[in-house]
Amino acid sequence: MNTRKTRILVVEDEAISRKKLVAYLQTEGFDVLEAADAGQMHQALEEFTIDLVLLDINLPDDDGINLARALRAQSDIGIILVTGRTDEIDRIIGIEVGADDYITKPYNPRELLARVKALLRRSGQVQPSKDEAHAHRFGRWTLNLMKRELIAEGEEGVALTRGEFQLLNTFTSKPGTVLSRDYLMDHISHRSWSPNDRSIDVLVGRLRKILEDNPRKPTMILTSHGEGYIFAESVEAS
Repeated sequence: MNTRKTRILVVEDEAISRKKLVAYLQTEGFDVLEAADAGQMHQALEEFTIDLVLLDINLPDDDGINLARALRAQSDIGIILVTGRTDEIDRIIGIEVGADDYITKPYNPRELLARVKALLRRSGQVQPSKDEAHAHRFGRWTLNLMKRELIAEGEEGVALTRGEFQLLNTFTSKPGTVLSRDYLMDHISHRSWSPNDRSIDVLVGRLRKILEDNPRKPTMILTSHGEGYIFAESVEAS
């Protein structure tokens, strides 16, 4: 039986902040590695199996946004961006490149821990029980909940980012129901967000490009103006 602890990589160039966070996460039962820059991060990723990366945006040898984009292109690893920046654009870009969450310094360690645990719960590491659905089928598509993979009839599977999977799973769990942005945000993250946050719209746009024949004229994920979105396909759970 595999009893390996969940392994987190903390990438932060400020030594005191990094050491404090590493110690805090270790006391919470995680196996924690640390890196002071992009070079050390890549070395750790090559040597160890990492489940989640806490990635500071401002690093001395590379930009965290670029690193998150490269990480997502290569793997399905959990990514939480940590930054002192407060610009809304950074948060949107972070989601667009595939980061799962975003937290701004200074943060409460308990809040960060809650987000880490929430992401790990939603990450697919915990598989459905025998009483839960293992797949949602709609149109020509099958969303495999165990593998977090989207499969079209007669085609290869499409690997989804965590945000894409969480959003599509939420839609297919409540077909035909208007879901507000507030509701959707609560079901893909536990972070603080503002009414102007466009993360949901960005993810919907990415799902439409995958699912729709014409993303500009969607028939599956419809916009309910002033209310949110509605998944218009019939869904069979199995």
